[in-house]
Amino acid sequence: MAGAYAVSGVRHSIPVAVIIGMMGAGKTRVGKEVAHIMDLPFADADVEIQHDIGMGIPEFFEREGEPAFRKVEADLIADMLEDFDGIFSLGGGAPMTPSTQCALAEYIDRGGRVVYLDADPAEAMERANRGGGRPMLNGDADARWKKLYKERDPVFRRVANVRVRTRGQTPQMAARKVMDMIRERMVHVTGSGIEPYDVRIGEGTMNHLPDVLGEGVTRVALIHTQPVQRHSDHARTLLRQAGYTVSDIVVPDAEAGKTVDVANGVWRRLGDEGFTRSDAIVGLGGGAATDLAGFIAATWMRGIRYVNCPTSLLAMVDASTGGKTGINTEAGKNLVGSFYTPAGVLADMRTLATLPNDIFIEGLGEVAKSGFIMDPEILRILEDHASELRSFDGAMFLDSGLKDVVAELIEHTVGVKAYHVSADLKEAGLREFLNYGHTLGHAIEKLEHFRWRHGNAVAVGCVYAAELSHLLGYIDQDLVDYHRSLLGSLGLPTSWNNGSWSDVLALMHRDKKARGNKLRFVVLESVGHPIHLEDPPADAVEEAFRRIQQ
Repeated sequence: MAGAYAVSGVRHSIPVAVIIGMMGAGKTRVGKEVAHIMDLPFADADVEIQHDIGMGIPEFFEREGEPAFRKVEADLIADMLEDFDGIFSLGGGAPMTPSTQCALAEYIDRGGRVVYLDADPAEAMERANRGGGRPMLNGDADARWKKLYKERDPVFRRVANVRVRTRGQTPQMAARKVMDMIRERMVHVTGSGIEPYDVRIGEGTMNHLPDVLGEGVTRVALIHTQPVQRHSDHARTLLRQAGYTVSDIVVPDAEAGKTVDVANGVWRRLGDEGFTRSDAIVGLGGGAATDLAGFIAATWMRGIRYVNCPTSLLAMVDASTGGKTGINTEAGKNLVGSFYTPAGVLADMRTLATLPNDIFIEGLGEVAKSGFIMDPEILRILEDHASELRSFDGAMFLDSGLKDVVAELIEHTVGVKAYHVSADLKEAGLREFLNYGHTLGHAIEKLEHFRWRHGNAVAVGCVYAAELSHLLGYIDQDLVDYHRSLLGSLGLPTSWNNGSWSDVLALMHRDKKARGNKLRFVVLESVGHPIHLEDPPADAVEEAFRRIQQ
């Protein structure tokens, strides 16, 4: 989020948000309301300009002409973007000036939010005409407004990094929507072979769904599970209001939904309903649902657009964000799949409020894993807030300080995943580090017939990998103990004793990291420094297993 930044030791303030939009869109009214709610100062570019030039804008237009006004306007906006820390509203034509476009782009690069307030044209025209004193609407006001809208709308969409539709909403409702969106965290994912996309994290991020899907899509298959019906109802409403035809496809919950039979049923629906390459998939639910949705999108007509809306902590930090899609078979987990990136990921924090405690906790297994392999800050946050996280209560979540803690953890964890995915989409090397704890973890899931949740299995797998690292001399006992104490403090399991070594070994040989008959593991040299371990001594591999049985 925008705020203060430092250049050469001098601290500057930048706006929390800059609001743009057509005349009559409600920029001033909504901007003032946002500023009031967030207890921030508000500034209107037109008011500031009038103060500087000492006359009204219509009079200045008459005397000096539009080019002179745009020069004054652009200079003032550039100054305000460097030294104002509140909500800043621009005049309708301001973003059309090339220098202002460049200034706004630089502001976004510093973490700013440029909000396009996209109002209903009829409502905006009525308000614009009612207000009067608008030189750009001289003559046939409605015709002028429509002509300007046609010119400006594409520019506004390009310049803004947040778009808020306000059709039929009161200023207060629109302000709440704007506030939610400017408070969002965002992780940008790009890299070789990746069409860039954003992971948005915050309350109400699902509202971005129509924008991420885009205008070229006609039909949308909404793939979800029954337990998230409340959230799928909301998504369906958003999609239909935006003009999409929605096919509602309910799949079994958890790993039961990731089968060839389920996938075949979805393909049949898409065929029956005439889905083409210009249509899209939305995956909504936990990690299994988003895995399946991505696989369907990757395979239908060799690839159609899809968006993930994860509803669990695990899905937000893992399954929905990396571009790995897949289904399970009798041979093992995720052995059939593809690398296929989404158009966007919308991690709506409101969905976490409906999670039971145990489902929330398992997601912390993947969060902690990301801390072990790359980002010690994750581990620090987990340590500092272990008790609160372990006591997670969905009913209290959105009104508690824990909300910001979890949002920060999601942002950091997604950042770790984005780093590895950007460098190695198809898991040729670096990306395999994300599988720390997964070699044993997947074996546990299979032997438990997927009754064990993924995050819990990964937690045990991380302890196993730490034990193996220690046995081979890479890390000391203290780091092994730290794995157990941290994961245990979060309510995650650190041991497993429900399977034979021969069965576990057979499944680890089927792991995707294995090469021929050689086992490969991800182990640690230290926190933040994972390495590949190929064909380790058999006695060490077995001894590490014995140690996690205790």
